[in-house]
Amino acid sequence: MALHAQVAGTLEMPVFLCQKASPWQRPSNENTNGLLRQYFPKGTYLRVHTAERIAAVAAELNARPRKTLGWQTPAEQLDRITAQPTAPPRS
Repeated sequence: MALHAQVAGTLEMPVFLCQKASPWQRPSNENTNGLLRQYFPKGTYLRVHTAERIAAVAAELNARPRKTLGWQTPAEQLDRITAQPTAPPRS
């Protein structure tokens, strides 16, 4: 996130960075890591898996409802967010 200040300025919203060795500051990331370990145990070399297998796991996880998303799936949330009209660029 070397360009976090530029990203924050472009998006006109703050960017928060977690402190290293502080997993409690990034619960969604840690939860996703746990879910991924159900398919790929820690230390698994991902190159032994096909792109199709990895895509299938991603699709399965993106179709899984999440409490933090009001029991919607990540795919549903992404569809909702990307369907919203965007604001015109500022000059």
